[in-house]
Amino acid sequence: MLAIEAIGLTKHFGPDIRAVDGIDLAVEEGQIFGFLGQNGSGKTTTVRMLTTLLKPTAGTARVAGLDVQREPAAVRRRVGVALQEVGLDELQTGRELLVLQGRLFGLSAAAARERANQLLEVVGLSDAADRPVQGYSGGMKRRLDLACALVNEPRVVFLDEPTTGLDPISREAVWRYVEVLNRERGVTFFLTTQYLEEADRLAHTVAIMERGRIVAAGSPAELKASIGADAVTLTFEDEAAAMRGEATLGRFEGVQRVLRTGNEVAVYLANGAAAVAAIVRALDDAGAPAQSLVLQQPTLDDVFLQVTGHHLEAVQVPTPVGTQRGGTR
Repeated sequence: MLAIEAIGLTKHFGPDIRAVDGIDLAVEEGQIFGFLGQNGSGKTTTVRMLTTLLKPTAGTARVAGLDVQREPAAVRRRVGVALQEVGLDELQTGRELLVLQGRLFGLSAAAARERANQLLEVVGLSDAADRPVQGYSGGMKRRLDLACALVNEPRVVFLDEPTTGLDPISREAVWRYVEVLNRERGVTFFLTTQYLEEADRLAHTVAIMERGRIVAAGSPAELKASIGADAVTLTFEDEAAAMRGEATLGRFEGVQRVLRTGNEVAVYLANGAAAVAAIVRALDDAGAPAQSLVLQQPTLDDVFLQVTGHHLEAVQVPTPVGTQRGGTR
């Protein structure tokens, strides 16, 4: 059964701005669905339509089996929503906020207190429950915001850029709670993100949004496999050198595709490890030596680059100390 379904979902602002331009979505119950794209791609506008906060220009959408335009109040009772900006009253305690949220959803005072206690345990905030929210860290506020989105026991939860601005430890904590809720309670998550690692780590299915349209969709493994080649990324001294390198590599035997962004060139070819030495020699012979070279299996960043022609412009999650990604450098 589908938890979220959209057909031809569209939102235009005036005659010229096509924020969402006729997209189709099908998210199965119990999935974590990753909606990947840079700022301005249409992700948040899509979420606002699916959560009844914005009326579509055209198309249809159903969430938790309900039509978002015909049954908006019922949809809001069935879903949980945590948008980009954390909307918490910082003068209240975490417990007070959750109890208030429960009362607003019609729970009795006793039931609201019980639900608050359950959720504080779920998101690891029991020890801080009676402290004012203004003293919480950014990660704690995000976890409390997630708890607020779960008060009504929704089967579908929308998280819009849930870890933007968080440090790696807080980000990892949010990821962990999303995974637990999905795995142990079967909650469906619709997750918008600019973090490639976030989508790769959490999502069962990913859709890449670009200029209001979905340009690629599938599981992270399927999308990476679709490239069908190793990725060799080279950095040059400047853009002029990169352009010479791009021209040289475009003539290199076995290359499937060459993409340049600024002073960086990405080359896709089968058996990249065997080709590295020849690539370096060819660039040296052409007077365009690379300053660095990385060989790796395709990543979601490579997929994004392939389908959009540019990298995802977001700060990537720092790699923990002691680990190494990629290959030859």
